[in-house]
Amino acid sequence: MSQNHEIETLARELMSAYETGQMVAVPPSGRPGFDLNAAYAVEAKLKQFREAGGHRAVGRKVGYANKAMWRALKLETLVWAHMYDDTVHYGDNNSAALTLACPRSLKIEPEIVFGLKHSVTGEGLDAAAALASTEWLAAGFEIIDCPFPEWKFQPGDFVASFGLHAALVIGERIRVRPDLIATLMDELPRFKVRMLKNGEFVEEGSGRNSLRSPALCLAELGAAIARRFPAQPLSAGDVISTGTLTAGHATGRGDLWTVEVEGISLPPLTLRLT
Repeated sequence: MSQNHEIETLARELMSAYETGQMVAVPPSGRPGFDLNAAYAVEAKLKQFREAGGHRAVGRKVGYANKAMWRALKLETLVWAHMYDDTVHYGDNNSAALTLACPRSLKIEPEIVFGLKHSVTGEGLDAAAALASTEWLAAGFEIIDCPFPEWKFQPGDFVASFGLHAALVIGERIRVRPDLIATLMDELPRFKVRMLKNGEFVEEGSGRNSLRSPALCLAELGAAIARRFPAQPLSAGDVISTGTLTAGHATGRGDLWTVEVEGISLPPLTLRLT
């Protein structure tokens, strides 16, 4: 799938599904000639459509931040998609309410989110170098919504459908001071999160679930983007969501979710879907 009109036709189909909440019966991966290169071409076209509609890309989210999945899916690295100014939200006193238009099949994921003060590029960056490029970190909830039946999709489908991104809610932002970097390098692989739904415990997760550390995930994302799109690196001001720390959990209107954090100085975050 290399011809521009085929890319644009598919992008318009996926954009329509995004805007209306319609399902996409046949994922792009089920169509002739579609591969990961085509997926990123579609993602770039979707970004053009959103910007033409008056919205601004504010960062990126990752998918498949688990090397075991790379082997199974024949990936060389993680994948990503853009997030936008109308999908990224900031909690007030670590609490937020969110209403989503045209939801299909929502899931919620707890994540670590970074805000960048410098570009993140180059191969072989370690956690310290990635953290030195960050302005802040926070706990967040990502809401994902799958347009494909039964949540069945391949990495290219993920990329070409906004990374399944519906919304990101960000909690209190903690400044990453230079004197904190060594501590954060130790804490980010080890810290725990507890997910509660309507006050009931659901699951515990760990920073290790994001490529062994959210900081290492950020470094890998910066390198992967620089390889594929050297003119479009992670840059100052970008918001980066570094992958889920637990399984994604089905959710819907009326649910109240809390993520409690242990082992790193981040307060709990509560989100109600309305």
